[in-house]
Amino acid sequence: MKELSLDPESFLPEDGYAGTLVGRASVSGAIAGPSVIAIREDGAFDISDAAPTMSDLLELPAPAQRVAQLAGRRIGSIADLVRNSAAHRCDTRKPFLLAPCDLQVIKAAGVTFAASLVERVIEEQAKGDPSRAAALRGQVMALIGEHFGSVKPGSSEAMRIKELFVERGLWSQYLEVGIGPDAEVFTKAPVLSSVGSGADVGIRRDSSWNNPEPEIVLAVNSRGETVGAALGNDVNLRDFEGRSALLLGKSKDNNAACAIGPFFRLFDAGFSIEDVRHATVDLVVEGEDGFVLRGASSMAQISRDPLDLVAHAIGPNHQYPDGIVLFLGTMFAPVEDRDQPGGGFTHKVGDVVRISSPKLGSLVNRVNWCDRIAPWSFGVRALFSNLAARGLLNQQ
Repeated sequence: MKELSLDPESFLPEDGYAGTLVGRASVSGAIAGPSVIAIREDGAFDISDAAPTMSDLLELPAPAQRVAQLAGRRIGSIADLVRNSAAHRCDTRKPFLLAPCDLQVIKAAGVTFAASLVERVIEEQAKGDPSRAAALRGQVMALIGEHFGSVKPGSSEAMRIKELFVERGLWSQYLEVGIGPDAEVFTKAPVLSSVGSGADVGIRRDSSWNNPEPEIVLAVNSRGETVGAALGNDVNLRDFEGRSALLLGKSKDNNAACAIGPFFRLFDAGFSIEDVRHATVDLVVEGEDGFVLRGASSMAQISRDPLDLVAHAIGPNHQYPDGIVLFLGTMFAPVEDRDQPGGGFTHKVGDVVRISSPKLGSLVNRVNWCDRIAPWSFGVRALFSNLAARGLLNQQ
């Protein structure tokens, strides 16, 4: 397969080390294990003595200020850490990147952009058959009009659109969550199952229509406070979800089908939720067949405010004592033909997916079959056994 190249420069935000950057890395020693790290100009620093898990760190009051006060133990240069994180050539005896979250539940908000809403409706109407997508796309677009993206969910205008679709026999469950009062929020993947930058991401062998979903992921503590952000790839099997929304779990939750990283940028004086609201997320997919796909998702076009989505996910009706990470959705839905006219886009094994945003760096992964990627085996019991063996639980 195509070799994955991780560039230490593009790994960083455009303002370099100016922000408060924290992540997780597998750190070697007498007992190797995952550690919370601070990413600084003079290297990566293990701060697990103060925060054994990322969940612990994000629970602290003003976590960005706390990170600035921690010296930590230097585990190596950022360049070495990044280069060693490419899965196919990773030396596991040396530090390599993991997904920055650990005990947080991995949640996702769906159908939060008009463009992706249209594609979800098309998937449903096409029953997972990509050859029907082009004709359906024209039909749906003619019905909703060019100003559909400015419709506020739950508004009277949204309800008029709903009535129009009902009259035409085209009402969809995706339209219900896209323009109705209640957002779609689902559990994307189990705790600790997400992969970091450099790892392979997985698609199922029995899927013939799938794609990346480049998104911003919010870090939210147990109090419902949004304290930072990262990039994410919500790998999606369009044919499975198109056949039935009840296949959402099989469409979304597979081995290595969730990538988050390369770090969390914590909110501080130089980075806030306003930066998230105005961010652009860029995507490049490069295939071994020479195919190149480019796309972008503008957070300015999201239909629900990011903090509104957080409120739909965590609050009086649903608590998460270890916090959550929340995918915010994407406006990107690829329609370019890859193999034949009308066939649309689908992944091929070996595709390299690069998701980037100026203030959040780059998340880079390579596509592989789910059953070819090493099975996920390091769960919650393994984590706590490891932390106990390293004496880190005694710090609390």
